[in-house]
Amino acid sequence: MAISDGVRGAQPGDGDPAVSGQEDPAQPAVGDADTLKVEAARRSGLRGWRDGVRATPSGRLAVKIVVGVIGALLVIGGLILIPFPGPGWLIVFAGLAVLATEFHWAHRVLEFGKKTLAAWTDWLRDRGWTIRILVVGVTLLAAGAIIWLALKLSLGIDVVAEAQKLLIRR
Repeated sequence: MAISDGVRGAQPGDGDPAVSGQEDPAQPAVGDADTLKVEAARRSGLRGWRDGVRATPSGRLAVKIVVGVIGALLVIGGLILIPFPGPGWLIVFAGLAVLATEFHWAHRVLEFGKKTLAAWTDWLRDRGWTIRILVVGVTLLAAGAIIWLALKLSLGIDVVAEAQKLLIRR
């Protein structure tokens, strides 16, 4: 755009492709069925529904709130389950993946977590069997201690005392 273009003002046909003889690349040409089919396919399904909801400011806010609540519940639930045997970390990562669909900070945390997990598994893989067995043993010991403490504090059941009673009876 030259300096003189801004000075001369608008001329007939400057922005109108029909008048200037140029086609507008943003609009599909009349009869371009393939382009129309691609547009329709892109907007179908869950992603198309979400794009439709995001088309309005209130829809964008609603999607952010729903994704934030679901992701936060998954992360919090996963963090609670980490000490127990089961998929605690998997649930945390799933919650971060849900949050990462709407929040950039969650994407960065998820990438950090994936890099850290990869580094840990690489480190463990490079060690001998004795270190691997030791890590599994410490993990099982920690899980057992957490379960024992959880049962004792929440239900008042001391598993160790109950086991001693069973052994003394024999």
